[in-house]
Amino acid sequence: MRTRRNQLSIAAVALILGLLVVLQLRAQSAASGLESLTAQELTQLVANVNTRNDQLRAEVASTERELADLESATNRGDSSADQLRRDLARVRAWTGLDPVTGPGVRISVSGPIDGSGIQDLLNELRNAGAEALAVDDVRVVQGTVVAGRPGALSVLNTSLGDAFEITAVGNPTGLTGSLTRSGGIVAQLGATFPDAQLTVVPVDLLALPATTQDLAPAHGTPSL
Repeated sequence: MRTRRNQLSIAAVALILGLLVVLQLRAQSAASGLESLTAQELTQLVANVNTRNDQLRAEVASTERELADLESATNRGDSSADQLRRDLARVRAWTGLDPVTGPGVRISVSGPIDGSGIQDLLNELRNAGAEALAVDDVRVVQGTVVAGRPGALSVLNTSLGDAFEITAVGNPTGLTGSLTRSGGIVAQLGATFPDAQLTVVPVDLLALPATTQDLAPAHGTPSL
């Protein structure tokens, strides 16, 4: 047993010495690889390394520029899409396809007045800068007409009672001033329909519904 143990110990020591010798030889070989180079060869080696580093830096810079360009293009695309969405929302609100909210005026109408008088009132509101109009719960858009004799008014086949409201989104001060000025539309309608009552009240926030009309052209088609 002792002889066997000694043999194993000697073998382990020999293995370790062999590994050390191999490592030493490799280190000497690597060192001798550079030591064997001339000054000119070492200079060329350093120059090659520097050249390769410069190439890598140029590739990194080019990649960073491409990334910046892609990010900029993406941001421009997002901005353009957002602008198109805002433009579409304004168009839909203007045409009556979507409900709108905002400041404006509320006009309470009661007493005998005919459809032409209400149409004159709506036209005056448009001319004064109203951005959206409604008669009771009916949105007024292109082709919407209030018609009928006094006491039997209707809009889009919806009967209006003896008392109803007209709401208009826009600048409250401008709309009120245009309607109630001396000789304005309220004064004119009061002279024509003395038994009718029209009261104009500026309002900080109004909510107008969307139209129920089909606004698709029957004959015309878009031309781009």
